[in-house]
Amino acid sequence: MGHQAGTVTDLHPRLQKLQAKLAVSPLTKINDPELADRQLELWIKRDDLLHPIISGNKWRKLKYILNQALHNGADTIVSMGGAYSNHLHALAFTGKALGLKTIGYIRGEQPAQLNATLHDLLDWGMELRFVSRSDYRQLRDYKGHDSLPELQAGQYWLPEGGATDLALQGVAELIDEIDVGFDTLVVACGTGTTLAGLLTSPLTQQAIGAAALKGGDFLIDDVEQLLNNQGIISHADRRILVDYHFGGFAKTTPALLAFMQDFQRQHGIELEPIYTGKLLFALYDLIRKGYFPAGQRIVAIHTGGLQGKRK
Repeated sequence: MGHQAGTVTDLHPRLQKLQAKLAVSPLTKINDPELADRQLELWIKRDDLLHPIISGNKWRKLKYILNQALHNGADTIVSMGGAYSNHLHALAFTGKALGLKTIGYIRGEQPAQLNATLHDLLDWGMELRFVSRSDYRQLRDYKGHDSLPELQAGQYWLPEGGATDLALQGVAELIDEIDVGFDTLVVACGTGTTLAGLLTSPLTQQAIGAAALKGGDFLIDDVEQLLNNQGIISHADRRILVDYHFGGFAKTTPALLAFMQDFQRQHGIELEPIYTGKLLFALYDLIRKGYFPAGQRIVAIHTGGLQGKRK
């Protein structure tokens, strides 16, 4: 596997320089009579405020993956995502900042007019390769950084969403930044990697993931596989909610949009409908159903991704 990242001191100098430009994301308490009535505390870990572009869980997942790539002498990162991919958006910007070339396999035919995300990818030097949906699904079979067929010398393969063992290490650092005691962590799930990363910390006693896509039951096994690959046994209670997808990935309903608008108006925190909007909707639904006992302190992870709202 080459160099395995360990502590922060193992960070490649180029990554250290980039990380110095990132903020520590704040922890914001949500003041809401509905929560107070139920004797619950809700805090939001504002990872959307890490950086204007490489915000949220995307940076945390990329950090040690790119560290390995740099230490291995890679000059190009090859990855995959949809036309609004937060992962590719963060990768393209980070690649440019680190002096790495990037190549992105984009799901579906090239649109006649590129959206804002794809324009950014091109502006930051990413080579775009549009592939059919069936070919895109096949790309998911390649898990190792050197497993993609026809990979050239100096190229490093990064699976969809950064779903690799090394990603867990960066996500776990988030827990050390939470400076209040907490009972439950909640996070949106696309690949389940962020949830798995949270479960690697011994401080996590209970974690709930909200699947952003339809048929998300497979995420339960994927999370366990990521933990097993690292030899990690987590004793935390965990649950993945699979009924808050609102019709499927990137699908919305008037109820979801109304909830988001109301939450943003009350608390001044911007949400997006693919991940964080669904997460907070699911969380409030559980709260209203009496899922959490009185006295619990819940921390929700804002995983960023606000750029995906653009057209």
